[in-house]
Amino acid sequence: MKEPIIDLKSDKEVVMAAVSKSGSALQHASEELKADKKVVMAAVSNNGYALKYASKDLKSDKEVAIAAVSNNGSVLEYITSPKEIPSQKGEHY
Repeated sequence: MKEPIIDLKSDKEVVMAAVSKSGSALQHASEELKADKKVVMAAVSNNGYALKYASKDLKSDKEVAIAAVSNNGSVLEYITSPKEIPSQKGEHY
């Protein structure tokens, strides 16, 4: 009987071990894990350029951006602006 094939690119434990040693390994992770903040934080803390492979939402996350540029300031080009929130005219806070 054959063993079931396990997609190790989707295994969080395996990917965390990989990105902790080499942040650029994030490029090989599943799309789901590229959108996992804990995984992306580990990757960009090791190698700021790993931000290039993070999900669109995490590229605009302030905490992730700070971790990435703290590791390598040149990664500013990969940071995206968060979606602008339409202002509510007439409302005052």
